[in-house]
Formats: sequence, structure tokens, C-alpha cells
Amino acid sequence: MKQSIRRAAVLGSGVMGSGIAAHLANVGIPTIMLDIVPRELTKSEEKQGLTLEDRAVRNRTSAQSKKALLKQKPSPITTKKSLDLIEVGNLEDDIEKLSDVDWIIEVVVENLDVKKKVFANVDKYRKRGSIVSSNTSGISVEDMAEDCSEDFRKHFLGTHFFNPPRYLKLLEVIPTKDTDPEVLAFMKRFGEDTLGKGVVEAKDTPNFIANRIGTYGLLVTVREMLKGGYSVGEVDSVTGPMIGRPKSATFRTLDVVGLDTFIHVAKNVYDQVDGAEKEVFDVPEFMKRMQENGWLGSKSGQGFFLKKKGKDGSIIYELNPETMEYQDLKKLKTAATEMAKQEKGSNRKLKALVSAKGDPAGDLVWSILKPVLIYAAELLGEIADDVVSIDQAMKWGFGWKIGPFETWDAIGLRKSVERMQKEGETVPEWVLNLLDNGNESFYKKENGNVYYYDQAEYKQQTFNKKNINLRNLKEVNGVIKKNTGASLIDLGDGVAGLEFHSKSNAIGLDIMQMVNFAIEEVDKNYEGLVIGNQGNNFCVGANLALMLMEAQDDNFFELDMVVRKFQDMAMNIKYSNKPVVVAPFNMALGGGAEVSLPAAAIQASAETYIGLVEFGVGLIPGGGGTKELYLKELRNLPQGVNFDLTKVANDVFEKVAMAKVSTSAAEARENGFLDNNDGISVNPDHLLYDAKEKVLALAKSGYRAPKREQIPVVGEAGYAAMLLGAKTLRFGGYASDHDVKIAEKLAYVLSGGRVKEGTWIDEQVMLDLEREAFLSLIAEPLTQARMQHMLLKGKPLRN
Repeated sequence: MKQSIRRAAVLGSGVMGSGIAAHLANVGIPTIMLDIVPRELTKSEEKQGLTLEDRAVRNRTSAQSKKALLKQKPSPITTKKSLDLIEVGNLEDDIEKLSDVDWIIEVVVENLDVKKKVFANVDKYRKRGSIVSSNTSGISVEDMAEDCSEDFRKHFLGTHFFNPPRYLKLLEVIPTKDTDPEVLAFMKRFGEDTLGKGVVEAKDTPNFIANRIGTYGLLVTVREMLKGGYSVGEVDSVTGPMIGRPKSATFRTLDVVGLDTFIHVAKNVYDQVDGAEKEVFDVPEFMKRMQENGWLGSKSGQGFFLKKKGKDGSIIYELNPETMEYQDLKKLKTAATEMAKQEKGSNRKLKALVSAKGDPAGDLVWSILKPVLIYAAELLGEIADDVVSIDQAMKWGFGWKIGPFETWDAIGLRKSVERMQKEGETVPEWVLNLLDNGNESFYKKENGNVYYYDQAEYKQQTFNKKNINLRNLKEVNGVIKKNTGASLIDLGDGVAGLEFHSKSNAIGLDIMQMVNFAIEEVDKNYEGLVIGNQGNNFCVGANLALMLMEAQDDNFFELDMVVRKFQDMAMNIKYSNKPVVVAPFNMALGGGAEVSLPAAAIQASAETYIGLVEFGVGLIPGGGGTKELYLKELRNLPQGVNFDLTKVANDVFEKVAMAKVSTSAAEARENGFLDNNDGISVNPDHLLYDAKEKVLALAKSGYRAPKREQIPVVGEAGYAAMLLGAKTLRFGGYASDHDVKIAEKLAYVLSGGRVKEGTWIDEQVMLDLEREAFLSLIAEPLTQARMQHMLLKGKPLRN
């Protein structure tokens, strides 16, 4: 029978259960969330005269969890509308509803007996062929379903999400000996294509892959800190981005996860292993004392770090594990850390640190890495079948830039193994065999293909065709043309791709030049163009530092030329004869939004944070952003229905003046940055493929460049209406005189200048108004102060 999931049920509505329900709703799957029936009334319920038989009481647990989704940060929902797809209920009155769902996910307490009881009940009510899974983080999946029916066991597996489910990419799927291979294959596809996850198949062992190695690595780091006499802050200063790990490094990660949660996860392995491994998973005494004290991390207000308010803002203190008191935060600054900072890329930084023998930072990093690499190699075959699965699990679950085997390759496999053996370590036999056979790495590349070492031979790593990798593509196909800011690449099937690669993908003259060249090249030789990249963010805007320098040097002729070129580039995107699809992801701010808005279509990653944020640095959009957002809102209005033009102008004015940034692509659609012609890719790895498919669909439908637009504007009457709110804020002390000045410029642009309400103006008129306003504002000392503050502090200045 062909599997499909149209409706789902989540059993358990705690942080994880409600988070999974939210993510299912985010991707459009109606979900019922069930939890236990309360046995006592709250004081509020007693006051209302409710009884234990009232549905409001019986559904209280799941209803409160659903309500809490609105307040959680970061938000588990992409838009408030997601909540409409979550139905609440309880495990007694609503258990029969399981017969209507296609996937049932258990997320109850981590207790095998409890889970078995839940599944025995589920087995009575589920429909035949429906998939059932457990989100357990480490209990044996095999044991949970051993007493259930044959059809249940065939359709049962583990599906371990990482918290928070919306944001963390990893989904570990754990089959049992009875799981139907077709069910397993379907859940892998569904996890990747519908849920947007990086799916890894794990074996049914304690804590599976990521938590097994990640917990081991964190505990090794704690022990090495104590052994070497390092401080909490010193360890975090070198175990974050410098070695390819998240900014939260080691102890900040533990504070975010919660010490109670971490100790529970560690104990799960401790109870099931022996020998030296068991010793590592025995949590140090000072951490047990922290748990007794309630110092659990972010959730309790203090953990390894404590934040206090000082005269000049917050001050962060670190815990001293010996005295159990908080002290000034320290950082490890050595010759090796300074050398690593000069290196480009985490691989080179890591290699520089590991190579620095005798340096406190170098020795610390080596002492942490060495046991983790050996441990990962020892577990191959036990927790996963290949090195790729382990590497991907650590990257997607713990945010490592490179997994343990990729790390080993980066620091030099042969050299590091020789060093380990000199230091008396036992390296797994299969690693030694790899080297004895004349191989130098776990991975190698040939003709654009990636191969990984597996059981005495190299096997080709397979990729989903939807995962377009620009680096690999450039190695195979080469580059059509490039400069410092961007490269034009052949994406195949008659579609070209323009990749930004300037610092932070900020837009300068180099990118503008390449956009214009790309459109000319595509017009002659391709079906269409995708503008995108695979950096950390799509584009954080124009080059703010360069513009500030020009303004401070009074080079306003130069600035005028740059703004004109930006506007011309945006118009070239809009009026290209061939379809241009822009593929934003993560941050698409200021100029990033201005590149996206004029495109034939936008294909946005689900996690796209787009907005026109120039107001925060004392400016208004200068590249056509105000105009395009206004036009997009007008186009989204129902056809043939009278509308209030002033309301549209006010709406755009508010979004730009408040520098509103969408918290998701779904919210960007609600905010007018995306329309119904634009697409959303749930899986970021599929973004460029989806954008390419959109180009081909537009080309196939006979795409023609749009006609130049005339724009209806609100004129002087609308100008006054827009400014009313800004002046009210000024009178209330919520806005400065300079804020009002910027607002006046923005309102003047949106109103079309000094014209009558309902006047139609050419696009170029509004572009000229934008440019004039931008140039006048950038000449203001208060705006320049805002720009400088943003560049130095990374946050807006209100002056």
C-alpha cells in the first residue's frame, strides 16, 4: 500500500511533544495533540465552578501546551495560523480519533513501562497500516513494541527529533527487526522532503548516534578542564567557532540544554555500558551539586554562567567548579589562538590549534578531540553502518561544521594517528588497516564525486538530486564568469545560477556588475536565472561600511552613482526577458530584500528572515525596496474590488519605518514580502533545486517580461496620514526628532511627492524620490552616527 501522511497525532504535549506538533502544523499537516487527564482541579477551575468531568479540565494539559507555543522563544511556529492545525484532546476521551490519522508519534515520559502501556492502547485504536513511532532519546525501540500486533510492529520505528524541532535539522530514524523496509524508506523520504530534516538511520543502541557521541564529547571536555586547570570561560573561548562548533561552545550549550536534561541523557548510557566508557558517562560531582542547587542553566537563571546587571549593561560571570562560586569571565588567549584566528575556515583553524603542542589552547583542543575521534571510530558498526551517518548526525544534531571523521581528515589522519599511538592510545584496527593499505583519509573526491571509506574500500556517497551543491558543481562544470563578489554558474537544464560570495554577501559594485552580466548572458543562452548562494545568510544588505566612508568623505557624487547602479540592477532583474527567481534564506535584509522583491518569483527557504531594515541605521531603502513592497501589496489586493489606497501606503510605511523582519517565510507572505506566485522550501538543502524548477516552469509557461508599471499614490493627503503616527510617537517620547525626519522622507516617497491623491506616477519617479531621500539622509551626522554604531556594536542606536 502506498504510504501518505495527511493527518498526524502526537501523544504527549510537553516541550518536545508540542514542538513536534507545531512543526507538523508548520508544514501543513493537521495534528491532534493528546495528553493525560488531570486528577485535580486548579484554583482557577474551582472558581469557575468546573468539575473533573468538564472537557476544559480534561483537555487542560494539552490546551495549555498549545497556548504556551505562542510565548516560547525561539518561536516553534512559523506563523500564528499554524496553531489552527493543532487540535487538543486527552488520551482517554479522544483515543478513538487515532483511527483517523496516518502517523502517531509518542512523546510521553522516558519510561519503558509507560511507553509499553501507551502502545498497547494505541494498538487497539489505530487503523491498520498507519505508522507509529517513538521520539525516545535513547530507550530501546525494539523493546517498546515487542508485545504489540504484527501490523503494529511492521509499521513501528523510532523517530528522534532534536529540540527545538522547527530549527534543529537532525531526525534519527531507528528501525526494529520487524520494521517494514518500505515504511523505513517512506519515513526517510517524508522526513527529508516534507519535514525538511536531515535524516540519518541509526541503530537501536543507547542514545543512538548524536547524543551518544555528543554527550561523550561534552563530558570529556569537562574532565579535561578539571584535569588541566582551565576555567569554564577559557574552555568555551576555544571550543566554539574556532574549532568548527556552535557559538554556544561547551558550557553555554549545557546551559541551553539544561543540566537536568543532560544528566538524564548521560545516565541513560551510563546504565547500559561498562568499563572505561562507563567512567566517562559518570557525571562529575560538581555538576551533581549544581543540579541539587537548582543551577540548571538558562531555565533556572544560572548554571555554568550567571548574568547580572551592571552599570553599563549585563555582566556575565562563570562558575568556578572548585569553590562553586561565580567569578569574572576568563578567555584563553595564547599564541595558538591568535594564529588560528588568522586562518581562513574552521578546518585550518582547527589544524593550527591541534598542531600547537605545548600551547595551553592547543593542548586543550587536542586532549578533547583525541578521545572523541577514537570513540567515534570504536562505535562504527554499533551505532551506525558508515562514517557518513555519524558525521551527518553530529553536524545536523549538534551544529558541528564537520563531523568526527571529517575532523580527522582535516587535521591529517596519518599524522594524528601516529601522535595518538606515541601517546599510548589504542586506535581501532579498521582505521589502522585503512592507513596500512596506503589510504590517507576517510573521504576523497574524484571528478566531482565524493567517496567514503567503508569496509576496506571506498564507496560513492549518494545525494538526493534535489541537493544542489554549488562547490561541487563549480568543480565539475567550472564557472562562466566570476569576480570578487559573485560567480555565474551553469546549474544544468538550461538554467544559470548567480552565486553571491562577498563578505556577508553584502551587495557592492562587484555584485551589481555580475547581476547585470548574468541577465545579459541568460537572455542570450539560457532559459532563466536563479540568484542564490550557500553561505550563512542570503544577503545582509548593501556594504554599509563602504557607504559610511564615502559619506564621511563627502563623496556624494560617488554615492549617487552607486545608488543609481543598484536601482538599475533591480530594474534589470524585474524586466529581464527571461525569468529570474531569487532564493533567499536565513537573513535577507535591506539590499537582500531589494534584490528579491523585483524578481519574477521568489523561492524562499522556510527559515527566511526578510525585511527592509534601513530605518535602523538612519536611512530608508534606496534600491527600490519601498516601491517594490508597495507594488507587491497592491498586486495582492483582490481584483475588481474597491480598496483603500491610504491603508496600503500606511501598511508599507509602518513595515519600513518599524524595520519589521519576518520570522519565517510563512510570516513574510503575511507581511507582503511573498505572494501566491512565490514558493517556500521546507528543506534548505532543496532550495536551489526548487528555485531552478520554478525557473523552468515559468519558462515553459511562455514567460514574458512584465510591462513597465504606473503606480497609484496617495499624494499630499496620504503623506499627512502616514506622518500622524510618527509624530504621535514623538510626542509620547517613543521616537526622536531624527526618527521623525526619516519618517518624513519615507512618507514623501510613498506618497509620490507633492501630488494629488490618486495620481498615477511612473516607477522611475518613485525611484528618484527614493534616491534623493537616501542621499539626503546619509549626509546627516545623526544617520552617520547610527551607521557607525551598527558597524561597531551590531545593534541600532536611537539618537
